[in-house]
Amino acid sequence: MEQQIKSTPIERWITNPLNRWASKSTSGGIVLFLAALIAIFMANSPWAEWYHHLWEHKIGFGFDNELFLNLSLHHWVNDGLMAVFFFVVGLELKRELTSGELSSPKKAMLPIIAAIGGMVVPALIYTFFAFGTDAAHGWGIPMATDIAFALGVLHLLGDRVPVSLKVFLTALAIADDLGAVLVIAIFYTSELSMMHLGIGLGFFLVLVISNIIGIKNVLYYAIIGIVGVWLAFLLSGVHATIAAVLVAFAIPSTARVGESYFVQKMNLLRDRFRGLDPKEKISNLTTEQVYIVEEMDTLCTDVIPLSYRLEHGMHGFVSFVVMPVFALANAAIPISMGEGGGLSYVTMGVALGLLLGKVIGVSGLTALLIKTKLVKMPEGMTYTNLFGLGFLAAIGFTMSLFVTELAFDAQLHPEYPGQAKLGILIASGLGGLIGFLLLNRKAK
Repeated sequence: MEQQIKSTPIERWITNPLNRWASKSTSGGIVLFLAALIAIFMANSPWAEWYHHLWEHKIGFGFDNELFLNLSLHHWVNDGLMAVFFFVVGLELKRELTSGELSSPKKAMLPIIAAIGGMVVPALIYTFFAFGTDAAHGWGIPMATDIAFALGVLHLLGDRVPVSLKVFLTALAIADDLGAVLVIAIFYTSELSMMHLGIGLGFFLVLVISNIIGIKNVLYYAIIGIVGVWLAFLLSGVHATIAAVLVAFAIPSTARVGESYFVQKMNLLRDRFRGLDPKEKISNLTTEQVYIVEEMDTLCTDVIPLSYRLEHGMHGFVSFVVMPVFALANAAIPISMGEGGGLSYVTMGVALGLLLGKVIGVSGLTALLIKTKLVKMPEGMTYTNLFGLGFLAAIGFTMSLFVTELAFDAQLHPEYPGQAKLGILIASGLGGLIGFLLLNRKAK
């Protein structure tokens, strides 16, 4: 007879409800949205100057009376914390490319083409507005889709939208993330230090070889990945988040033990456990039983690939710490129509690049391919909800803000980042709202 597990009052009323809420797909998006609202409020409040200087405080490491990596808090967030975000993105990319929706040409063709259209058209629209100006380098800002926000809005509709829409948007966003990583690596890299880049690539090669020969220790990959690859890339001029993606691709995605062995061994351990003390009672385990439970725990760990364990284990930290802190540091957008603000050509280029570019590039190109019978319409999808997905893809919040920080030199043109962020805010808000209304109307 199974014994019911009794929970404490704290577990019943605090811990368990919080865990259930945190496990929902929309919770991370809600926290990110609230963090962005706080940042925007602070940027337009009497405490705006204090809030700005808060992120300029420097943190460094001292050795022999010298400071190393003496960077601002804002810099640490964008190069350090966001490396964790890109590491998880890299794990998701690897999973999709090896066993997910991008694992075969047939599965991958439509979302990849849609993602390419959703990157090229927004870049062209932005270039139309900013061509020949000092802001032209910001063409990469409207190219990216914020997967957390977009999927969060879609999940708000629950079962009212077909699963094929969620699968398509997920694959589209993953392909879009891959494109954004390549754009950052190729076009938004500062002056290179070939020595540090070579050292970083050397450590990356060590990780790849370690994967091939079967090393699956988390601490081993963490030390070499952070101290070796990430730090070397940070000093090389290539953005450090690229190092995080490379390290993610080097993480083993095969388990130590197979499924059949796991089942046989677990059944054997269960029988041994029951045989030692077959009575149903609440008491301390015997020493032999403790050893068996520890062996079970090790077996459960070994049956899950290291890349999957890291992806799922770090998801909560990324959703509830990394992305909200990034929003607090980067979404402080002054809402002003005065000099240096308002609907400038930068704002218009980013806003229309996201709104029109994503809808034309994602929905328009996909519909054209389906009409010409080059690809098939995914099961359960219609042209109306495909149009709605195009607007959801216009939510470029996190990735667009990140590229904004790379695209402009705030010392030379301090007005450009604020103008671009205003365009991101307008497009992301309208895109999410229109996409939700279209999909909700179609669902009804």
